[in-house]
Amino acid sequence: MLTPPAPYQLRPLALTDLNQVLVIDALTFPTPTRAALFRHELTSNEIAYYQALTGENGRLLGFSGYWLLADEGHISTIAVHPDWQGRNLGELLLLNMLYLQCEQQAILSTLEVRRSNRVAQALYAKYGYELVGERPRYYKNGEDALLLTRHLAPPATGEMLFGAMRQALYGRL
Repeated sequence: MLTPPAPYQLRPLALTDLNQVLVIDALTFPTPTRAALFRHELTSNEIAYYQALTGENGRLLGFSGYWLLADEGHISTIAVHPDWQGRNLGELLLLNMLYLQCEQQAILSTLEVRRSNRVAQALYAKYGYELVGERPRYYKNGEDALLLTRHLAPPATGEMLFGAMRQALYGRL
């Protein structure tokens, strides 16, 4: 797990974060996730890895999660509280997941992104994700998803693949 500059910290997401997660999720996505799904992910899903991003006084600013399916990391969510968006924190969460996936010897990282989410698409392109498909009406509101992938090339480490990007990001935080 990355160690970002103060006041930011990354740590595993915990059940005690659930109320704050639900608030951020509802403010961030047009179709919020149910509490039961997050509870399942944190307690019962053995392939799920969720991280919390906190700021001063341990306040939850955002969270992210992925599943490790054999040698593929599948990013399931990235969310930053709207009051903290535009400060490179979503990029920090993404980069942390890429480092973790490299540590776990993932060969491929995949994700879906809303067709309308141009900001996220630009971030993913910056990190080498490429469009490989579309999922029509994938989201509950009927919006299409774009399927993106990024090869990780083990045994390369996260630092080998993304070290310069990490340094640049830390300079902006």
